[in-house]
This record gives sequence, structure tokens and C-alpha cells, in this order.
Amino acid sequence: MLSIIVAFPKAEDAKNIRNVLIRNGFEVSATCTSGAQVVTIANELDGGIILCGYRLNDMHYLQLHNYLPVGFEMLLIASPAKLGEVTNNSIVCLSMPIKMNDLLNTIQMMSYNYYRRLKKKKQLESRKPKPRNQKDKDTIDKAKILLMERNNLTEEEAHRYIQKTSMDSGTNMVETAEMLLQLM
Repeated sequence: MLSIIVAFPKAEDAKNIRNVLIRNGFEVSATCTSGAQVVTIANELDGGIILCGYRLNDMHYLQLHNYLPVGFEMLLIASPAKLGEVTNNSIVCLSMPIKMNDLLNTIQMMSYNYYRRLKKKKQLESRKPKPRNQKDKDTIDKAKILLMERNNLTEEEAHRYIQKTSMDSGTNMVETAEMLLQLM
């Protein structure tokens, strides 16, 4: 789930923004006045958005950004002059005074991007091949040894032969190795 942490040097500012976000359907995990508090809370969460001012009680926004764990994005709210100093392209910026509509749209866009990245990560993880168990490895090795002995192939050539045959026939390498062992 997306976690939003609101961090401003004045607790009243953080609470006001938190209330606006909550009224508009966003869940705010915490409000903070220091970067140390943000980092501590962020380390306990999976990922999300840090909405902060240019300078907190104990650190600058860029220091905070460098301390954040992977999976967190930053939305910096500052004066146009301060935003001109921002050189990091991974930080989303909004200038003060804040228009609530701009804030809500920006949070919505960042939320959408967060969930899109999560979905993409899950898809990539599901495509990874599952590790073979020892029995399957032994079957493939026996087929390779058989090919090496009968056809004078190297271990690499035998492996590639099984791999190519399995791809051509639409079966996995274990099934192909079993067929080779039965045929020979």
C-alpha cells in the first residue's frame, strides 16, 4: 500500500496538509518535523511518497532524499526561487503558494506511477524461471553425458543441443532430456 509521509518544519503546516489529503481520500502514514523522523518511519514502510518542505528542522531536502530507502519518491514544496536550485530530476516539485488542486493532482499522478512500478516489478518477478530441483538437474546431466559419449560432443555442445531441441519442440529441458534418455 502507498504510504504518504508529510514533513514540514512547522507541525501545524504538516497537519494542515495531512488533513487536506485525508479529506480527499489519501491515507497519510505520518506527519514529521525532522528528517530523522521521516527516515525512521520510511525504513519501516515498503514505499511511498515523502511530501516535504525545502528545509526541515535537522536537514535539507536533498540530504533527506539521499537517506530515503528504495521505493520512496519525494514531492518538494518550496518557493519558486528555492525550486530553481533543484537539480535532481527524480524529485517532483510544486511551488508555493500551493493550489490544493495542483497538490492533489500531483499526489494522484505520483500514486499512479508508484502502483504502475509495483505492477511492472511483479510481472518481471513472475517471469523469472524457477530453480530446478536436484532430480531435474541429474536428468539433464545424464542426457548430456549420453550425448557427449555417443556423439563426441563437449558438455557445452550437449547442453545447447538439449536446449535447442527443447525450444524447437516446445517442451522444457527436463522433458527433452527424459525423451533423449528413452530414445538412446
